[in-house]
Amino acid sequence: MSRLKENTAFQCENCQASVEPLTNGSFRNHCPFCLYSKHLDMKPGDRLSECKGLMKPISLDYTGKKGYQIIHECIKCRKIQRNKVASNTIQEDDILSLMIQNASK
Repeated sequence: MSRLKENTAFQCENCQASVEPLTNGSFRNHCPFCLYSKHLDMKPGDRLSECKGLMKPISLDYTGKKGYQIIHECIKCRKIQRNKVASNTIQEDDILSLMIQNASK
């Protein structure tokens, strides 16, 4: 699948929000409203996972090289993986607030 086809709008399976694709050359891999993702990859970008479970945001990490990364855990198979926060998702304070809300669910 080409990278262009991966950058499409979608409806979040967790919160049902309509999510538009990024227009800055980057790719969105999580909902900007609830931070949930979908288990699509075995290795980043390969789209080979057969699981297709929802990925719950469980933690947040920051590195100078990649910036903020959301750590997701698949609620179906329990795989844990990191996803870079999309550059126009939400402000950093909002990400921390959403992480706290998700932890209480």
